[in-house]
Amino acid sequence: MVKNTIKRNLYWSNRPYNGKITYMKFPGFVEREALGESKIFLDFQTELSRASVVNRSVMIIGERGTGKELAASRLHYLSGRWEAPFVTLNCAALPPTLIETELFGHSTGAYTGAGKARKGRFEEADGGTLFLDEMGLIPLEVQEKILRVVEYGSFERVGSSNTVEVDVRIVGATNEDLPKLCEENKFKRDLLDRLSFEVLFLPPLRERAGDILLLAEHFAARMSSELGKKQVPLFSQKSLNIISSYNWPGNIRELKNVVERAVYRCEEDIIEDLEIDPFRNPYEPVEQPSSSLRQKEAESDVEKTADFVSKTVSAITPLEDFRRNIREIEIDYLKRALADSRNNQRRAADLLSLSYDQFRGLLKKYREEL
Repeated sequence: MVKNTIKRNLYWSNRPYNGKITYMKFPGFVEREALGESKIFLDFQTELSRASVVNRSVMIIGERGTGKELAASRLHYLSGRWEAPFVTLNCAALPPTLIETELFGHSTGAYTGAGKARKGRFEEADGGTLFLDEMGLIPLEVQEKILRVVEYGSFERVGSSNTVEVDVRIVGATNEDLPKLCEENKFKRDLLDRLSFEVLFLPPLRERAGDILLLAEHFAARMSSELGKKQVPLFSQKSLNIISSYNWPGNIRELKNVVERAVYRCEEDIIEDLEIDPFRNPYEPVEQPSSSLRQKEAESDVEKTADFVSKTVSAITPLEDFRRNIREIEIDYLKRALADSRNNQRRAADLLSLSYDQFRGLLKKYREEL
């Protein structure tokens, strides 16, 4: 069923359809694409397709830049609501005081400046899908009204007592831990239960190793076309190493920015390097140590010098040990000379640059120790 839906209207690819979702565009979403061939990406697309045909709320969990809105739009266009509106609201882009008005609209004179009645996102999405991004930021009192829409399909505009009935499928997205927010009384457990018929986790880019270069080449080609370049620049081995070794905490959005910036700056046919952090200041002054730090370092050097001198001096034997030390040295030399000469006394005397009589005298003197 899902395959037929895809082949009918809602999916087209730059490659022949082979049962794998690799690249899709939706009507009205020309600049948005999903691209990938890794197993984890294809598994997620399969889960998304399966959830799309069931008329229930879905939660999409993912890090920033992973494409949560794109996933929600695909969910809508693969569903039976695909001909109805797909309406979005980024809750992070609005102050909490305006979220209620944006969702439910307002009546004439509801507040200062409300000259005429205005529809909210729920009414605009009637019959279709409402995508709520960053749901964890919705105030509790607004969550109450959303719960009523989910349960009864009705609500009142701000400043009005007239009931408005709608048929809306809600798709929520967040990178927050919503169950934890429920424990902290920052999110209503009843609403979370209603919205989580299916919970889908978007894989971060670092888990899609096989897709990173594919996406980079795609972004490079699209940027080259936008700039009117005759040829898409290739990535050097150095830039490929950067792409494959970097963790991409900003996910696809960060990769897109890095690649497009490299193509824009590239004047040759090879992208030699990639700038991950555009805010790195090349003129940032080297920090000089403060006077207090320099004083501490000087004091430390003095302490180290004093410690070295103390240890060196302590290693020098006292003068009264002269005879004992000379005795130990002579015995040690005699032992080594005899060992090297295999107890040949004349050879041992030669090794020590002594006459045979001198050597014999020392040998007699230390016979007991040898």
